[in-house]
Amino acid sequence: MNLGYLTNLTVLANTGGPERGLFEELAKRWEAGQWGMYPIAVCLVIALAIMVERGIVLFGKASINKEAFLRGLKKHIYAGDLDKAINYVAGQKVTPLTSVIKAGLMNVPKGNDEVQAALDEASLRETPRLEARTGYLAMLGNAAMLAGLLGTVSGLISCFEAVANVNPADKATILANGISEAMNCTGFGLVTAIPALVAFSVLMGRTQSLINDINETSVSVLNLIVANKDKFKNMNVPAPRDEE
Repeated sequence: MNLGYLTNLTVLANTGGPERGLFEELAKRWEAGQWGMYPIAVCLVIALAIMVERGIVLFGKASINKEAFLRGLKKHIYAGDLDKAINYVAGQKVTPLTSVIKAGLMNVPKGNDEVQAALDEASLRETPRLEARTGYLAMLGNAAMLAGLLGTVSGLISCFEAVANVNPADKATILANGISEAMNCTGFGLVTAIPALVAFSVLMGRTQSLINDINETSVSVLNLIVANKDKFKNMNVPAPRDEE
């Protein structure tokens, strides 16, 4: 078994358990990293907030079973009951997809062109809401790595100054502190950047999937409306008449 692993277990046991040992170790690393840890910590806090908020929205609030939703909607469209189709959509969970389809159904009495325009307008309105703030994760990941690099450079500068100008009796201590600052800033920067970049990729993939669902469902519903337009009997909004 690795000697370092045994040493870590001994340290954790002596400090009163894993939780206490973890926080003490983090505090020690933070102190060793000096000022370079602060900008990295700011990136970490903001990135975590964005990851949690976007995860709740994209995997929770904006999520809906597209196939089940379409199956229920098709029954009312095939039956020619526009009011029930609109009420069915309105009774579903409020998501970007249902908002777009509802906008299209509300304009069915005005004609196919108006339905298409309403679907496009609603899609343009909902898409930025799905994409909001996710792009900042890539920026924060890069900023954390650069902040870690800046702390590393600061630590190395301290090391070189120790070699050049400091009393030989103090060189070992200053060198150790400078290297510790450099390595801790690098490590903390990577620990912040890697999850941020992974979350960025995952959230962007989820966002694109939701946008694809909106586009695909919009086209399907428009085709259904066009194919079954003659079946609709309860047009609440009068179609515009051509000027004579």
